[in-house]
Amino acid sequence: MTLAARPFRIATAVVVIIALAVGAFWIVSARGADPESEADIAVREAGFDASERAAIEALVRDYLLEHPEILPEIVQKLREKQSLAAMEGIRDELFSPYPGAVLGNPRGSKVLVEFSDYACGYCRHSVEAVDALIAEDPDLKVVVREFPILSEDSVAAAKMALAAAHQGKYEEFHKAMYETGRPTEANIEKAAKAAGLDLAKARQAAASPAIAAEIEANRAFASQLEFSGTPAWVTATQTLQGAVGKEALSEALSAKGG
Repeated sequence: MTLAARPFRIATAVVVIIALAVGAFWIVSARGADPESEADIAVREAGFDASERAAIEALVRDYLLEHPEILPEIVQKLREKQSLAAMEGIRDELFSPYPGAVLGNPRGSKVLVEFSDYACGYCRHSVEAVDALIAEDPDLKVVVREFPILSEDSVAAAKMALAAAHQGKYEEFHKAMYETGRPTEANIEKAAKAAGLDLAKARQAAASPAIAAEIEANRAFASQLEFSGTPAWVTATQTLQGAVGKEALSEALSAKGG
């Protein structure tokens, strides 16, 4: 199953979400559910009989039909919850950058992880937001995970960016690549020169197994977190997808708890 297909799998699996007035909990009925699902158990333990459950389901069904705009939000929250659960097993590795592939304060205690692709226009639009966050918070470390999914040229750009990290010039290349435009062979070389890279050493590093392994590791992280595209973001307590903007990122960085 491709990364792009994951949201559709989740959306089709969720048929209805029922909010019970007494004791605030969610009931999810999915196609192919077991005879006694988690929803059945929750209803039984709450003391509702079959007729009360039917009445509650009817009320909530009517509400959802009248307010279908909340369904994407519900699905997104479910995906975020699942992503956070998946993050628990990879947190240390996820928050540890490829050596040098970091923006802001390399020793900062507040961490924002960004999955990005140099061919992604939304990633380019997000550069300003990330720069503003870094300018406002000297304790912010931005761990950039190169996640090239749009083209072979974006793979080449990602490899050159990691090669730039070997020379201590990751930030310079990162910004130059976005300023230069979509990644092409000519634009990648132009950005590398603008960043002041030793091109011979950079090309050698870009072809190394270590850099290839880093990109594969980032793809594995993205798959486990169910990220379907770029940019995607991870903080200590939240995951987000898309060009969400500075305010949403700032709120996520400041959030307490999941």
